[in-house]
Amino acid sequence: MTSQLVSDPISRTLVLPYLNHAVRMYEQSYASRVDIDAAMRFGCGYPVGPLSMLDEIGLREVRDLLAERYAGSGDNLHKPADLLETMVAQGTTFADADTALDAVAPALRHTIATVGVVGTGTMASGIVEVFAKSGYQVVYVGRSDDKVGGVRAAIEKSLDKAISRGKLDEATKSDVLGRLTGTTQRSALGDVDLVVEAIAEDLGIKTELFADLDRICKPGAILATTTSSLPIASCANATGRPELVIGMHFFNPAPVMKLVEVVTTELTDPEVDETTKALCASIGKVAVSCGDRAGFIVNALLFPYLNDAVTLHADGGVPLAEIDAAIKEHAGFPMGPFALLDVVGNDVSLAIQQELFAEFKEPGFAPAPLLEQKVAAGHLGRKTGHGFHDYA
Repeated sequence: MTSQLVSDPISRTLVLPYLNHAVRMYEQSYASRVDIDAAMRFGCGYPVGPLSMLDEIGLREVRDLLAERYAGSGDNLHKPADLLETMVAQGTTFADADTALDAVAPALRHTIATVGVVGTGTMASGIVEVFAKSGYQVVYVGRSDDKVGGVRAAIEKSLDKAISRGKLDEATKSDVLGRLTGTTQRSALGDVDLVVEAIAEDLGIKTELFADLDRICKPGAILATTTSSLPIASCANATGRPELVIGMHFFNPAPVMKLVEVVTTELTDPEVDETTKALCASIGKVAVSCGDRAGFIVNALLFPYLNDAVTLHADGGVPLAEIDAAIKEHAGFPMGPFALLDVVGNDVSLAIQQELFAEFKEPGFAPAPLLEQKVAAGHLGRKTGHGFHDYA
């Protein structure tokens, strides 16, 4: 597969900068080799992580191809990362790195028996289901009785589907539903050990919620946010317990996707970080660690690649279907970039790309004009029936 990637011009154009971004992420000590690779495998369904892919292709070959691309484009994102140059000179590989990180499993340093969830959307419902199925008592809060009831109904439907497939029995379903307490009152979160916030991606709304949770929740309770793009430090600073605030970025749908990005600020207590990672393991999730900056691991690597695909189509005249097919066949990714953009939503994709551009100030991260045009036209993807592909 890796030899096909290098020989295919479309895959080479789109995937090599993605690999280079991953090297820089590792070079900056933002995340470990293990976590970068795991994030892209479990968060995107890729058959291999970017740093392992680099080893498979050969660091020298990737370096040479990037240098050739940089000579033509002048784009800093195509310039081989300094670490890549160093490793080529030393003859080392990424498999030689971080071997000590596979050692000690995290432990629960805080007692977690009851979990609170704020929100009633698809992500919130999935998180409630995940914790309840893993044996935790769950108190979830919504804005209305209808929305609270909708969470329970969605979970019942999911459990019934599992029963029909022979993966669950009625007794287990009853146990799971018995662990759920739905309410419209935030005050019901007063005795939970950890709260997971899964409301709208609006910083003002989130900081208001965290200030309220700080007032309501008992001392020592951990406050977590599922944000995929907003600064966790802002949520932490809205409380009097910033050391107890952390990011738990679940992926949608939460009952299916294995990855959780555990995101710490400079003030997060190491024991809160360790507890959160141990909690993820207890609910069957793969936790990866990273710091509080735009995109975390997955979005910071995924969306520039998607943005590049839009540019390749718009400026290079390469047909959408040809790009999607090449990436699936030669890179081994489960979906082509345009099929994925339409699933994620072009509005969501544009917002994330804007966040990355604002934080990293790389000209190559500027949102592709065609992506902006799609959003302006209301062509947001599958949810509107039309995006890059037509679903009408």
